[in-house]
Amino acid sequence: MNITLNDLVDAGVHFGHQLRRFDPASKPFVFDHRNGISIINLEKTYQQLEQASNFLKEIVASGKSVMLIGTKKQAQEIVRETGTDLGMPYAASRWLGGGLTNFATVKNSLKKYRSYLEMENKGELVAMSNKKEVAAIRREMSRMHRNFEGIVHVNELPAAIFVIDAKQEQIALHEARRMGIPSVAIVDTNSDPSTVDYPIAGNDDSVKSIQILVDTVAEAIREGLALREGDKVVEQIDFSAQEQVFEEQVQPEVRISAEIEEEVQPYVSQEKPPKSDNTPNTLNS
Repeated sequence: MNITLNDLVDAGVHFGHQLRRFDPASKPFVFDHRNGISIINLEKTYQQLEQASNFLKEIVASGKSVMLIGTKKQAQEIVRETGTDLGMPYAASRWLGGGLTNFATVKNSLKKYRSYLEMENKGELVAMSNKKEVAAIRREMSRMHRNFEGIVHVNELPAAIFVIDAKQEQIALHEARRMGIPSVAIVDTNSDPSTVDYPIAGNDDSVKSIQILVDTVAEAIREGLALREGDKVVEQIDFSAQEQVFEEQVQPEVRISAEIEEEVQPYVSQEKPPKSDNTPNTLNS
């Protein structure tokens, strides 16, 4: 990771919630309580962030995807930009209930939404004569855009999810657990870290705090993508090497066959003696 503990301090990652919102389950990650505010132990945060980053890097390197989820106001734009930049699915406007547990139905809705988008791109909506029907389609497209903004081209469930604010996105975390999908989440002092497979204790309300944690996770995902591309190149090189070895094995046989043919050709090309006219005709005898 390209960050230090001082970077986390500067971003305010150590500031937790007020004591009245303190969740006792987060106590192992709390350093102290001062002036009515919980202070997060950044040494543990750093370890958790490193562990979660390595996990996500391995997931992405294996060719799978990670869904980014952050629907609170402070996180929406960060999630939207990061998901688009990485080419990973994301949910920024709202979490669609059943997005994981009822994915078969979601896929059908996505198919319908993509057909609407195709109609709009081809100008077919503008050409429709029934203006009421066009207006109804556009209203439905607006609703679908809010629900499916970051998953338009998704055809399968993600291999893991990364969540900003475990308390706010508890429905998504619950669905992921039911589906056996590992979860990584920023967990503040008002949340229960036991609901997350890879919790990252940190401030999930400050934009600066969210940004530095998301950037660190995004860096790990980029490394995973680079490893994935590297594996593809290695496979291509291996295939080319196998072709070259095959050619080297076949070529001597071709040369030997050509040499044998050259040696035999003079004998094969000699004219056979003509048949004698004195050969008795057995049919007439």
